[in-house]
Amino acid sequence: MLKFTPILLAIIYALVMYHFSAWRTRRELDARSTELADPRLKKLTDRMAQALDLPRIRVNIYEIDPVNGLAAPDGRIFITRGFYKKYQQGEVSAEELSSVIAHELGHVALGHARRRMIDFSGQNAIRTALMMVLGRLIPGVGVWLANMLTTLLAAHLSRSDEYEADAYAAALLHKSGIGIAPQVSLFRKLEALTQSNRAAPAWLLSHPKTQDRITAIETMGARWSTPET
Repeated sequence: MLKFTPILLAIIYALVMYHFSAWRTRRELDARSTELADPRLKKLTDRMAQALDLPRIRVNIYEIDPVNGLAAPDGRIFITRGFYKKYQQGEVSAEELSSVIAHELGHVALGHARRRMIDFSGQNAIRTALMMVLGRLIPGVGVWLANMLTTLLAAHLSRSDEYEADAYAAALLHKSGIGIAPQVSLFRKLEALTQSNRAAPAWLLSHPKTQDRITAIETMGARWSTPET
């Protein structure tokens, strides 16, 4: 029984962390967000809503400075204040910002938002169990190895989700008549907007390489533009 103790403790820890993380995220978003009211963006989100057979798509402004979008576990869509400012300043077009909303809708529709919370808790549980086991087997190195393995797992899962959400967004934008061009153009300027440092190896990053994402989207677009024979 004792040999299973680390696994049982990790499972209990994962459950506690999941509920705590969900509660903390919901409280933070409730306290620091308001509904977005922008006529130009609403015209575009209404087109996407019509394509999805929805009455409307509600978007919220999350009052933080970093440029980002967010899909909450409860299904709400958020654009950060920093991203919205880029749009107001003309650095991002309404169509480009709508591609971000479409991407976050993809995370919700495909179950990524809730699964990410579960994955995060599960990864912490795996890390804890591995640290307890490997720490005994390989003192000193075991803790480092446990952290590296769980980091690799998290990066792989996140990159897969991003590709899927990109594909969903591209299909929605195409169906809405907005097209994939804004999605591609936003990706081309995204690193400058976020001032991201992509020095780390691609397999350690939580998001795929920008050019790889662009290529995947353009490949989808080429299929849609090729007439069937």
